[in-house]
Amino acid sequence: MAATVRLMRLGKKGHATYRIVVVDKRKPRNSAYIEAIGTYDPHQTTTPAVQIKKEKLAYWQGQGAELSDGFAKLLKGKTRINFV
Repeated sequence: MAATVRLMRLGKKGHATYRIVVVDKRKPRNSAYIEAIGTYDPHQTTTPAVQIKKEKLAYWQGQGAELSDGFAKLLKGKTRINFV
C-alpha cells in the first residue's frame, strides 16, 4: 500500500483547522485515514500551531510513507512545531 502523510481539512468556512493523517495515496483528501498523527491550527498564536507525534511520523516514514507537498512545506516553514 502506498501511504502518504497529508493534511485533512476540518473546521468551519473561513476558519480552517487541519488534522495530520496517514492515508492511502489514491484516496481523496477527506476520506477515511489510517492514523491521525497530529494537528495544525493556522489561527493559533499563543501555543505551537503544529502538534505532531514524532514517533508515529518516524514510524510511517520508515514504512515508506511520503510527505505531501503541503505538509512538507509546513515542516520546512517558520511555523511553531511541538513534537510530542
